[in-house]
Amino acid sequence: MSYKRRRTIFTVLLFVSLVFIWGMFPSAPAEGMYPLSEIPKNDLTKAGLKINPDEIFNPDGVSYIDALVKLGGCTGSFVSRDGLIITNHHCAFRAVNKASTTEHNYLRDGFLANEKEEEIPAEGYACRIADSYEDVSEEVLAAAEGIDDLTERNQAIRDKMAELAADASDSENSIEAQVSEMFVGKTYVLFKYRIIKDVRLVYVPPRSVGEFGGETDNWIWPRHTGDFSFVRAYVAPDGSAAEYSKENVPYHPKKFLRINPKGVQEGDFVFILGYPGRTFRHMPARFVEYQEKIQLPYISQLFEWMIDEMEALSKEDEALQLEYASQIKGLANTMKNYKGKLRGLKRLQLVRQKFDEENKLKEFIESDKSLKEKYGSLFDEINGLYDEQFEIGKAYLWLRMFTRFSDVYRLAQTFQSYREKFEAEEPDSASGNLNELKETLIGLIEKSDGNFDKAFVTKMFYDAGKFGEERKINAAELLNGKTAEEFAEELFSSKLLDKDFIENELCASVESVKNFDDILTRTAKSVFNQTLELTAKTKELSGVRTDLLAKFVNAKMAWKKQSFIPDANGTLRLTYGYVKGYYPADAVYYSPITSLSGVIDKSMLGGEYAIPDKLKTLYDNKEFGEFYNDELGGVPVAILYDTDTTGGNSGSPILNAYGELIGVNFDRAYEATINDYQWDESYSRSIGVDIRYVLWIAKYLSGADNLLKEITEKI
Repeated sequence: MSYKRRRTIFTVLLFVSLVFIWGMFPSAPAEGMYPLSEIPKNDLTKAGLKINPDEIFNPDGVSYIDALVKLGGCTGSFVSRDGLIITNHHCAFRAVNKASTTEHNYLRDGFLANEKEEEIPAEGYACRIADSYEDVSEEVLAAAEGIDDLTERNQAIRDKMAELAADASDSENSIEAQVSEMFVGKTYVLFKYRIIKDVRLVYVPPRSVGEFGGETDNWIWPRHTGDFSFVRAYVAPDGSAAEYSKENVPYHPKKFLRINPKGVQEGDFVFILGYPGRTFRHMPARFVEYQEKIQLPYISQLFEWMIDEMEALSKEDEALQLEYASQIKGLANTMKNYKGKLRGLKRLQLVRQKFDEENKLKEFIESDKSLKEKYGSLFDEINGLYDEQFEIGKAYLWLRMFTRFSDVYRLAQTFQSYREKFEAEEPDSASGNLNELKETLIGLIEKSDGNFDKAFVTKMFYDAGKFGEERKINAAELLNGKTAEEFAEELFSSKLLDKDFIENELCASVESVKNFDDILTRTAKSVFNQTLELTAKTKELSGVRTDLLAKFVNAKMAWKKQSFIPDANGTLRLTYGYVKGYYPADAVYYSPITSLSGVIDKSMLGGEYAIPDKLKTLYDNKEFGEFYNDELGGVPVAILYDTDTTGGNSGSPILNAYGELIGVNFDRAYEATINDYQWDESYSRSIGVDIRYVLWIAKYLSGADNLLKEITEKI
């Protein structure tokens, strides 16, 4: 990694404004997704690290951080000098799905490029490699000085963040900058990333390996999924970022990870580097209550319905199954995660715990005159904020989901946008855009999925008609006594969905466009206007929330007098712990390493547990090679460990005490889905695929000899 100016930056200590807040962290593994600047404050050597901690992050030279990449919403790591990256199967899923056809179903059968020339583009994928960072809190907060209106203040902060990021970006040198909020209303950091635009698929195991157990096993232990894949980063011959081209060459990272084919044992020290997504551990009780009562149940129930509908529609259609595959996988992952969170919230009674804690904080504030003057009204203001959030919450979620997933809404709103543009233009100018409108609308119709969309619209308006005392959906008034089915039928009978009408009548003149109006356009207009209204309200609440959360965190710091770690926010973090089992329920213990025999046992169930015939033959013939583990009595498959991870850590390298790659993180245990709100060593466990299973599958099942030779000379 090129850390230009890093010495100065590190001297300033990235989060200088948080020195007082964070203090010193304990050396024992505990809750913590530590930012780079906090790594030196952890006694990793005492915890079990056998290398110099400076090798993990060295602001003055090359370190393990240079081997990390952000790959979409996942993490990956370089494992060869030729830009080879290991990540999860589910992280490459969308690219494999897109490259697959019914004739070449790489999703089902897997994909292996024996030579670099055979590697295929991972369409839509790019790599981000951390290049530098800088504390810009002073500049960001200065932009909001003297602004009393909280909505305007919040917007000023957002505008400044965007301005700093734009100024620091350098497209000529493939640098993209981003300002990340570490503590709301308090601390902001400018990160610079090197962008690599040409990413190619190298090796992906069959879906029956990479997604073994499907959604039944998702978020569940014991796990037996070979959730891994390999991609490669390419750049132009001069080293600059470039879109896919045959002339591009493999990217040469400054650091790549060494693989240890011997894996790990129970009790071994491990650490993880990656880009965890979002956690919400510093939020008040009312936020968690909103999650439990509004967001989690609404989204999980809707996504479950969508999955069932897509599966029913594609049951006998392989092409449609491929079309839906990525969407179903994403929906199912979120749906099960949210259900796990709901279960965890209820099991732990976390909302009640949070309220109890805040009652103690109130008592602390009341006991000190100066604190009372400062924070005496804090909780009344927080309650007022969330009362409003609860009132609009369900309607806001409905609008977000409807505008996100409905093709017919997108079509109608696109038409509305063009019509407004035509009304504001001179006739001659508007006429010149008629052909563009025609092509755009016809393109949207051809891409739309009418069968699913009609069912979705019916479902959404049926739900909207049942809204209780909370904020209503304005467009539901257009039902006017009709059932949701009748209303959807009317919407989908719109001439706006008729390609012949669009081509021959609607786009024949500007006047035709201006005068067209029916139930579909009126519905889209109502939805759009209410979305604007509630988005504005949400921005207003966000401004208030920014101010209140800064005060809330300050009050908690004064009370607890202990270190605070910023919530995960998509920036690089380190977490560490041990390979360790746990007790998920009374009298039940989960050991931390699964084996190939578990794959075979589950495969007898078929369905999501079906395996390639060759894998069963290899097992029956005991072709385990150097990956057989005597202590386990088989080939290790998955491992469990007590590190602190969340979404975004998918694909993160699991490293042993010597900094060697021994696995790839891909999940959490079901009990640990609640990690986003609260972490606890007793149940917070992460799941990864053991490197020994990766190597065994690659060598014995797929014959990926060139790949194995590239990543290690020992195999």
